[in-house]
Amino acid sequence: MGIVKSEERKKMEYEEFRRMSLACAGVHRRKDQEEFGGKRFPSRVMDDSDDENDQDRLVCVTGGLSFLGLAIVNHLFSCGYSVRIIVDNPEDTENLREMERGQGMINRNAISVVMAKLTEVESLSMAFQGCRGVFHTSAFVDPAGLSGYTKSMVENEVKVSENVMKACARTQSVKKCVLTSSLLACVWRDTAQQDIPTVVNHDCWSQESFCVDRKLWYALGKLRAEKAAWRIAEETGLKLTTICPGLITGPQFCFRNPTATIAYLKGAKEMYEGGVLATVDVNRLAEAHVHVFEAMNKTAFGRYICFDEVIEREEDAERLARETNLTKSKICGGTESSSVHRRLRLSNRKLSSLMATTLRPCYNQRHHQSEY
Repeated sequence: MGIVKSEERKKMEYEEFRRMSLACAGVHRRKDQEEFGGKRFPSRVMDDSDDENDQDRLVCVTGGLSFLGLAIVNHLFSCGYSVRIIVDNPEDTENLREMERGQGMINRNAISVVMAKLTEVESLSMAFQGCRGVFHTSAFVDPAGLSGYTKSMVENEVKVSENVMKACARTQSVKKCVLTSSLLACVWRDTAQQDIPTVVNHDCWSQESFCVDRKLWYALGKLRAEKAAWRIAEETGLKLTTICPGLITGPQFCFRNPTATIAYLKGAKEMYEGGVLATVDVNRLAEAHVHVFEAMNKTAFGRYICFDEVIEREEDAERLARETNLTKSKICGGTESSSVHRRLRLSNRKLSSLMATTLRPCYNQRHHQSEY
């Protein structure tokens, strides 16, 4: 699966990886200094049901150099995990190895980078060997770099999702998987139908026919990929949770995550009018991934909707338009609302409740939840 990136974006990803690796090395040095009188004081509180020891705390992140993938890896580092990053591009692998040889910033006890073919189950299974869990971020880019997300990418996304789930199920060490889906897999429905509920939560699914008719390919890809993952998890007994985030934002998000940003905002006007145009900060989303993963031993299950803010005011829509270099009309249209789109209400109560009960200080960060 070919992936084309601008040189500037590549450079930014590598620089972010270098910065994160250096920070990780510092975290591990501090941990070594926490021993006193033969006793190690953990920097993190473990669940009673967590049977992992220090040697077993290895997890794998697909798309680990993507905007979201890097944030998840960084948060996993902060929580004491060792992380294996999967890349499917030989150039990325070689560049990271050069970085390692030339600057020596990668702590091998904390991070490793391996190449695996997302199109081959056996290749993924080999990459997953020894990992206790897998975070599949579904990080795809448009090879043309222009359209955001094409119709042909839908089947690619579904196939990779199936491969990752099958590889997880085949790999004895893998106990659980967290898959990143999208809020778009929940919100696109014909609201003119009277039986459509007004609250959109983790039980809601977008209508495939509606996505096809409106050419909402990104939503369709996430929808079908998530459904495929659940089907395989049920068939194999793999422990799976999925997270459905709103538009992922954060520092330079439009530049660093252009495909998903452009693709997500197709139909932004309709989402704004319907009350379901929502965003989530990338670090908040990464935190949610790790919390859900850890709680899968105890209380976490099923799907989770994740968002920080619902874009409901015109000034917020204008701000989003500026951040994404889109015109205001692309986000909130004119002054008149369409009568076709009934106002709905998003609910992330399930995730907020989970994080409120399992919150632990992996690192010094300001925590916040949104609940609608």
